[in-house]
Amino acid sequence: MNATLSLAQRHAAGAFPDERGRYGPFGGRFVPEILVPPLERLTTAATAALADDGYRADLTRELREVVGRPTAMTPARRLSEAWGAEIFLKREDLAHTGAHKINAALGQALLARRMGAARVIAETGAGQHGVATAAACARVGLPCVVYMGAKDVARQAPNVHRMRLLGAEVRPVTAGDATLRSAIDEALRDWVADPEGTYYLLGSAVGPHPYPWLVRELQRVIGVEARAQLLRDHGGLPDHAVACVGGGSNAIGLFHPFLADPVALHGVEAGGTGARHAATVAHGRPGVLHGTRSLLLQDAHGQIADTHSVSAGLDYPGVGPEHALLAHSGRATYTAVTDTEALEAHAELCRLEGILAALESSHALAGARKVATAHPGSRILVGLSGRGDKDLATLMEVACAA
Repeated sequence: MNATLSLAQRHAAGAFPDERGRYGPFGGRFVPEILVPPLERLTTAATAALADDGYRADLTRELREVVGRPTAMTPARRLSEAWGAEIFLKREDLAHTGAHKINAALGQALLARRMGAARVIAETGAGQHGVATAAACARVGLPCVVYMGAKDVARQAPNVHRMRLLGAEVRPVTAGDATLRSAIDEALRDWVADPEGTYYLLGSAVGPHPYPWLVRELQRVIGVEARAQLLRDHGGLPDHAVACVGGGSNAIGLFHPFLADPVALHGVEAGGTGARHAATVAHGRPGVLHGTRSLLLQDAHGQIADTHSVSAGLDYPGVGPEHALLAHSGRATYTAVTDTEALEAHAELCRLEGILAALESSHALAGARKVATAHPGSRILVGLSGRGDKDLATLMEVACAA
C-alpha cells in the first residue's frame, strides 16, 4: 500500500491491523510465552472461519433468528426538535440479551465450538457481555465461567442473576480495583492455566491480537446495517456518528463501515466526576495493558490509575488499539462527558422518546447533544449500545441521593 497515504487514508483502505496485529504504533501481542501458541491458533482459526461461507451463513442465520438482526433505526423526532438536529438511534438495545455484546459473543461461541473447545471463559463489567456469553454458550452447548469484579457484581445484580439462570458460573473478583480490569486479569490467569481446552471469549476490542480485530469484525454488522438503513430509508449518510467508548467494541462496530465516508466520528468517554474519570483517550498515555499497546490511564510512575464512572461498562483504564489509532490519525475525535451529563441525557431520552437506555449509551447521547449544539441542523447517528434495565439500582441510588 502507498506509504505516502495518511494514517487515516490507510485505515479507511483496510491497512490495519498489519500481519503483527499492529494498528500503527498500537496493538500487537504482549503476553506470556505460554499464550503465544493459542493466540496463533485462534488467529488461524478466526481467519479461516471468517473467510468460510459455511461459518458466515451459520452466523448470519443465528444473528437473524436468535439476536433479531437487523436491529431498528429509530428517528428520534422529539429529541431532534429539542436539540435542533436530525437524530437517529441505532437500536442495539433491541438485540437479544439487551445490548450489542451478543454479536461478538455468538460469533465467538460458534468459533469456540468449531475449534473444539471444552469450555468458555469470559470477563464482564456491566454484565451485558457476561449475559451475552452465557446465552451464546447455552445456544451452542458449551459450559462457561464468567469473571466479574466484586464491585460490579454488587451494582449489576440483575445481570448476575441472568447469567446464572442462563447456566453460567459467575466468579466475583475481589483483587485489585474489583472492576472490569481485575476481571480481565483473572480471566487471563484462568486461560494461562488451560490454554488448550479453554476458549477465552473476550468482550471488547482490547487485548492481544487477534481479539481487537476479531471483535471488530463481529461487531461491524452494527455500522453495516446502519449505513444501509440510512441510505435506503432516510436518503443519505449521517454527518456525524457518535458512540460511547470504554474498551470500544460498540463504537468500532459502528465506526468501521463509515471510515471511507465523509462522516465525522465521535467517541464519547466517561468523564466521571471530572477529577475521577475513565477518559482514556483524553488523558491517557501509551503503555501496555492486557496484552496490547494502547492509550492507558497511568499515574506519574506508570502504574495503572484507578478509574470512575457511573456506568460499569465504561469503567476501564484503557481503550482498544484501533481507537488509539483513530485518535492518533485524527480520523475520529474523542471527548468526555460527566456522570451528571450522562444522567441528564438518560432522563431526556426517557421523557421525550420513551426509551430506557443503558448508562453507557447515555454517554453517547450526551456527546451527541454537544455535537448537535456545535452543528445545528446536522444529521447525527447515535449508537444506542444497550438498554437500561441493568442500571435501575444505580439510577434509584442516584435519585435517592439527589
